[in-house]
Amino acid sequence: MSMIQNDWLDSIGEEFHKPYYKQLYNFIREEYNQTTIYPPAEDIFNAFHFTPLSKVKVLLLGQDPYHNVNQAHGLSFSVLPEQKDIPPSLQNIYKELQADLGCYIPNNGYLKKWADQGVLLLNTVLTVRAHQANSHQGRGWEQFTDAIIQAVNAQDRPIVYLLWGKPAQSKIPMLTNPKHLILKAPHPSPLSAYRGFFGSKPFSQTNEYFKANGMEPIDWQIENI
Repeated sequence: MSMIQNDWLDSIGEEFHKPYYKQLYNFIREEYNQTTIYPPAEDIFNAFHFTPLSKVKVLLLGQDPYHNVNQAHGLSFSVLPEQKDIPPSLQNIYKELQADLGCYIPNNGYLKKWADQGVLLLNTVLTVRAHQANSHQGRGWEQFTDAIIQAVNAQDRPIVYLLWGKPAQSKIPMLTNPKHLILKAPHPSPLSAYRGFFGSKPFSQTNEYFKANGMEPIDWQIENI
């Protein structure tokens, strides 16, 4: 598990020395030694490598990494560029993006362009066993990612939270900064997207908020590869 090297360390570095994290580290190391775990160990902290704390403009909260081959690479909802099958939730995100802002639907699910613009693509759990959804829940990742959310909440500038589905919305009590905007919607999965995710316009609302605060909007268009 490659450590985070940038300004996140100033806010959450002490987490790496807490007892829960040492237990988590030992568990995860054993898991990687014994079975197939996603994402690859060197990709676990990509969300933080690609989006330093000082650059965070949006926090898009997912739950669990994708658990099939060539999918998870450390960014919530994103898959590796060579993965031609775009997961259903991301397909629905693209449909809403097209309806909301007119973006074309790309031929890939690689969201690093968002991360590079300040969209923190955070899962609440950062690892998973192959083909076993939620298999690393309750092992300590949630405490670590709560510390990440608290560090974002402490930032004294406009930030948008995109909270899709009940698990993401369970973090709302942690979000106490009046400068920040919380946008809630049902999860984009096929099971719930039609209950209000479609038509929720999260992308235009985010950009309008930034423009109102004199900030650059996000270019949400993911280009074809």
